[in-house]
Amino acid sequence: MLPYTAILIVPTGIGAAIGGYAGDALPVAKAVAQVCDRLITHPNVLNGASLYWNLPNAFYVEGYGLDKFAAGCWGLRPVHQNRVGLLFDQGIEPELRLRHLQAADAARATLGLPLTDYVITDAPMEMELRRSDSGASWGTIGNPDSLLRGSEVLIKRAGAEAIAVVARFPDDLDTVADQNYRYGQGVDPIAGAEAVISHLVVRTFQIPCAHSPALSALPPDPNISPRAAAEELGYTFLPSVLVGLSRAPQFIVGTPHDLPKPSDIWANQVDATISPATACGSSALLSLSHRRCQIITVQENQTQIQVPPQPLGIKSIEVNSYLEALGVLVAHKAGINPSALSPKISSLHSLVIS
Repeated sequence: MLPYTAILIVPTGIGAAIGGYAGDALPVAKAVAQVCDRLITHPNVLNGASLYWNLPNAFYVEGYGLDKFAAGCWGLRPVHQNRVGLLFDQGIEPELRLRHLQAADAARATLGLPLTDYVITDAPMEMELRRSDSGASWGTIGNPDSLLRGSEVLIKRAGAEAIAVVARFPDDLDTVADQNYRYGQGVDPIAGAEAVISHLVVRTFQIPCAHSPALSALPPDPNISPRAAAEELGYTFLPSVLVGLSRAPQFIVGTPHDLPKPSDIWANQVDATISPATACGSSALLSLSHRRCQIITVQENQTQIQVPPQPLGIKSIEVNSYLEALGVLVAHKAGINPSALSPKISSLHSLVIS
């Protein structure tokens, strides 16, 4: 029997009710991984700051790489492990960089992760944060060339097969918006900018990449939302990033130099995709909607944007919750039309030959 493959998408920086925080969509991913053979998802879903969970059948694929995969341009090749290179923004203060280095050493000593020597960019990356009229977050890199030069050194001289970037983000965030976010009511102010970093590296070098922000620790607050609590645990978000990258699949770009492997995954093997109902404009979802892939949209996971499937011509099964989406996946995997599980089934109609 062919393996059942599902993709779980929660776009970053759009204030998703589930998945808008560090790792709060991880319980959804854990549940979906139980009902499919292969789960493909992205760092925004699996990164839980200092928290992580090993899902043996989950594939950690950066957003730009996921778009290229869904379009059929790139394939995914599972690996046992990657040598992860660590790239630090020169703008990180020495003490804060030391905290991150200690987190990396802890990952080596306690988890056995294979890390290379690290590189510090030759100029500060100078991250700037922005917010669109819709409320979604985005950002810019003042010195993108320093990011690419550092990445190239890790690949060519340290033999890195995946790259973890730690960039210094400004501490002078919008106080009200940041507090709302910590209290469970806002949009992650840095998520959109983080995506810019990883997209640039993956697009340029075609290897896995994810980002961990460097921020000053905030004072304790008894009103923190449980969904935001993972981000309050320490000085670094690095552990979940390193765990994810250590087993992230490599990208098959163009014609591979070696023979195809039975474990290689291509877009035409994807059976189902799950997405928030108001965030259907992603490149990956648009590409998959033209394939033999069951699209499932979840109403309960509201976002700051309003891009439903219908105006885009995307045919989907609309469900209220991820619990209901799990039921649709189980039925689909079993070859059962979900409507057959309802007490009311409409009769067949005759089509007229014109």
